[in-house]
Amino acid sequence: MKIRSVLSAAVLAVATTFAATQALAQEKFTLKLAETWGPNFPIFGDTTKNFAETVEKMSDGRLVIRIDSANKHKAPLGVFDMVKAGQYDMGHSASYYWKGKVPETLFFTSMPFGMNAMEQYAWFYHGGGMELMQEVYEPHNMLSFPGGNTGVQMGGWFRKEIKSLDDLKGLKMRIPGFAGEVFAEVGVNPTNIAPGELYTALERNTIDAVEWVGPALDLRLGFQQIADYYYTGWHEPATELQFLVNKRVWERLPADLQEIMRVAMRTASYDMLVHSQHANAEAWANIKEEHPNVQIKQFPDDIFKTMYDANKRLLKAAAERNELSARIVESQDTYLRQSRAYTDISERAYLNTMAEVE
Repeated sequence: MKIRSVLSAAVLAVATTFAATQALAQEKFTLKLAETWGPNFPIFGDTTKNFAETVEKMSDGRLVIRIDSANKHKAPLGVFDMVKAGQYDMGHSASYYWKGKVPETLFFTSMPFGMNAMEQYAWFYHGGGMELMQEVYEPHNMLSFPGGNTGVQMGGWFRKEIKSLDDLKGLKMRIPGFAGEVFAEVGVNPTNIAPGELYTALERNTIDAVEWVGPALDLRLGFQQIADYYYTGWHEPATELQFLVNKRVWERLPADLQEIMRVAMRTASYDMLVHSQHANAEAWANIKEEHPNVQIKQFPDDIFKTMYDANKRLLKAAAERNELSARIVESQDTYLRQSRAYTDISERAYLNTMAEVE
């Protein structure tokens, strides 16, 4: 009799667990995502849309992502706080926007004179980058995932040609992240302004120069109508956006939906990188014909050298700030040296060869 009771209890427990699992498998979830970008913002906004569409298809409608652009939530640079507090379940933005709140976040977008997009993705997924990023975000009730890469960015639009370090002193420029700190070391007054306000700020002389992304997005904002000098990049050799997810929301999702989100975020990130390459190449092909006033410039060698040295000093200071910063700086430096050694005999060697024969 006792055996029969035990068996009955076991059967009931299994049935109950199975029923609960089945119910969870049928449960539908809707997550709200706040993005820094305005509605229908090209490339960046396409990335969140691609992510949402992939999630809904892969989950057969069990998981839906509702996107609120900056015009809806009115806080383009407030995504960190909104996701942390649970006001939004997810966010799409750039990690270096939060350096004033958590200085270690800026390492996960782009670093001056650092890794290119291929090297950076390799570091994230195979070199310990994801683990370090999670260590930074976990105390703030969030997970962070790579959210799309622009590739190397252009160095900015300037009203006047930059011929010497003296031309940079006192210059007001929109430039975020570690690059803003490097520019500050050589006399620039860096500031961070939300994307939707950049054209007006440059037009009204609130700033003297602006750094945004590259030809495809810069020309859409109209900077070429105000500034003639367009400089090549050094500051963001690979700019990775991010998906932020509220940790408590993530933990409530079934394991299969978590995996669907991981795959969808990674796919959307890759799509953004190739989309950026295509759109920038297309825009660049037409820039001379459509905008003959634009002059492509490189910063003089002495400016590059001064900024490179300033960057090294700032990295040393950042590493001395705390143990976590030191580990991130060391991880990126070690991985860059290892990866760049191969890049030099592969990608760089090929491009140098092509430059010589064409």
